Amino acid sequence: MGAIKCIGILTSGGDAPGMNAAIRAVTRAAIYNGLLVKGIYRGYKGLVTDEITEFKSQNVSNIIQLGGTILKTARCKEFTTPEGRQAAYENMKKEGIDALIIIGGDGSLTGARIFAQEFDVPCIGLPGTIDNDLYGTDTTIGYDTALNTILEAVDKIRDTATSHERLFFVEVMGRDAGFLALNGAIASGAEAAIIPEISTEVDQLEELIKNGFRKSKNSSIVIVAESELTGGAMHYAERVKNEYPEYDVRVTILGHVQRGGSPTAHDRILASRLGAAAIDALMEGQRNVMIGIENDEVVYVPFTKAIKNEKPINKELLNIVRELSI
Repeated sequence: MGAIKCIGILTSGGDAPGMNAAIRAVTRAAIYNGLLVKGIYRGYKGLVTDEITEFKSQNVSNIIQLGGTILKTARCKEFTTPEGRQAAYENMKKEGIDALIIIGGDGSLTGARIFAQEFDVPCIGLPGTIDNDLYGTDTTIGYDTALNTILEAVDKIRDTATSHERLFFVEVMGRDAGFLALNGAIASGAEAAIIPEISTEVDQLEELIKNGFRKSKNSSIVIVAESELTGGAMHYAERVKNEYPEYDVRVTILGHVQRGGSPTAHDRILASRLGAAAIDALMEGQRNVMIGIENDEVVYVPFTKAIKNEKPINKELLNIVRELSI
């Protein structure tokens, strides 16, 4: 392809606080560098159905503080087919778009990698997911805000747990990644975190009880990552009712509240840095990479690495939860 004159931007997959800050940063950095910008609505679906609008600087005014995504997001079965991707490519060319910037999680970046390979389109990914599960970046857009939402909720649950001397299992998002559960447990002073990364190594509930949990406390909170591997909070609550009936057990599933809300300062800064770096990457001739931050430095991570490599969890943090819960 020749010189890039026009970029398309879309958000895909689950929404995450800070996506709007990233849209704003990409749009304004592109315009600053003399590029045209086209906003693509409803993710890859909008690329297939031609829901594309030119963005000016004013299109992204007053959105940095908003949760969700002004570009909307949607699942798109058509884009998973060669015919759907062909239609998307034709719309892209019709609109004069030379390169794409995709904000989303591993599924979104997988779609970008396939599209880039099939049509030789420069694609740059930004890690937008509250799960923090993308390899090659210390944190993802939305993770810090979701963590703070969990913290606020657990602080409130602690009040009622203490008043009634109850054991609460609080289920948080994360799919197959325990970052929200583990760091949420540390930040909220929870007694334990049950995460998928170690679910096959130990019986986490048995370990909890065996370690003398609740001996000196009048309430206990356990944060559980939603996952088929852990079984979720309901699974552990049922086990306690059956195996340890002396405990008064309750379950709170935080659900989609974790995805909403105004992004924290950390997420706004992260999204702004990544968005501006995405335009720098295109100007440097980069393609098919995710922009990440490692040790406070911008890094370019090939899609294949970002998608296929598992992001390791720091298991030392589990020891901190154990030590501080006595």
